[in-house]
Amino acid sequence: MNASPSIDVFAPAKLNLFLAVTGRRADGFHDLVSLVAPLDFGDTLRLVPLGPAGSGADELECAAAGVPTDARNLVLKAAVAWRAAGGRAPRVRFVLEKRTPAGAGMGGGSSDAVAALRGLQQLAEAPLPEPEMAALAAGLGSDCPLFLAGAPTIMRGRGERLEFLATAERARLTGRRVLVCRPGFGIETPWAYGRLVAGAPESYTPAAEAEARLAAWRRGELELEDLLTNSFEPVAFGKFLALPALAERLRARCGLRLHLTGSGSACFALIPSGGDESAAFEEVRSAWGVEAFVATARLG
Repeated sequence: MNASPSIDVFAPAKLNLFLAVTGRRADGFHDLVSLVAPLDFGDTLRLVPLGPAGSGADELECAAAGVPTDARNLVLKAAVAWRAAGGRAPRVRFVLEKRTPAGAGMGGGSSDAVAALRGLQQLAEAPLPEPEMAALAAGLGSDCPLFLAGAPTIMRGRGERLEFLATAERARLTGRRVLVCRPGFGIETPWAYGRLVAGAPESYTPAAEAEARLAAWRRGELELEDLLTNSFEPVAFGKFLALPALAERLRARCGLRLHLTGSGSACFALIPSGGDESAAFEEVRSAWGVEAFVATARLG
């Protein structure tokens, strides 16, 4: 029998357009309310079948510096979890082409993990039922259910409770152009949450306030640009002064408003219809140096 052909799975990055951390739970995790959208930019995960199911462990290759290719990587964790849940597919070599910067708050690792799940489902002799896939994704990480959904979504709880937008609401997001940039450093998520805890309760957004702002946008009473807030922004901008420095330059010279995604360090700005991002690219390079990541993308 001939081996199955290789398949490629797109692993989109994401942006938290609105992110309100509403408090700390008894289990030590935090509750949040977030409007999240995937991008048309991200990684590619190739699955190369190596042999029949049960013939050995899956493998991972990645040429990007600093990306672990052992059991620490969420791609292999996802594969182990999928097989443990009863999934049966050929043993594979995962080849990860990394574009989404790490330590950026863009969900790259979580998206790669979901791409692994999707790829194994495509190669499976008998794929797992969708409810089991949802449970697997939730167990892998807070952003994973979003990537399984694959569309702009409202996340609540730790990120596992999803509410899908109405068609008209999605239409107001899909296709919007954004500038995305990341300085030459990341921000550790545990550090960011630790700073929120240290500043509590003032650092948290009351849940009722967060829901009211989101509802106003959904009713069309609030423009998207006026919705864009992030509980981590005061924390990150207060510590890493390169972030507010660029925000001021983009506002003054390009008319763009810079916002943090996730816990950072990546930021984004909405590009007006017909806008030219070339001047913004120059400002990012000038402020953060050639090692900075900068790109344009569209909301998915």
